[in-house]
Amino acid sequence: MLKFRLCNRLKVARAERNLSQEHLGSLAGVTRQTISSIETGQYNPSTLLSLLLAQRLEKRVEELFYLEKEKP
Repeated sequence: MLKFRLCNRLKVARAERNLSQEHLGSLAGVTRQTISSIETGQYNPSTLLSLLLAQRLEKRVEELFYLEKEKP
């Protein structure tokens, strides 16, 4: 079975809007540490948080999050 991991473009989208991790976290109701953990791939956000981040960044969820096949 193929294995995939969830990747994201959150840092790029945040930079395009000139938002700090702190400000985006505030807009989404989470901490700066949560945003940092998502950006570095240490934490996979819930569907609700993913949708909320997309809304706050005026992006589609698919523009922020994508699957990447893991290397064997």
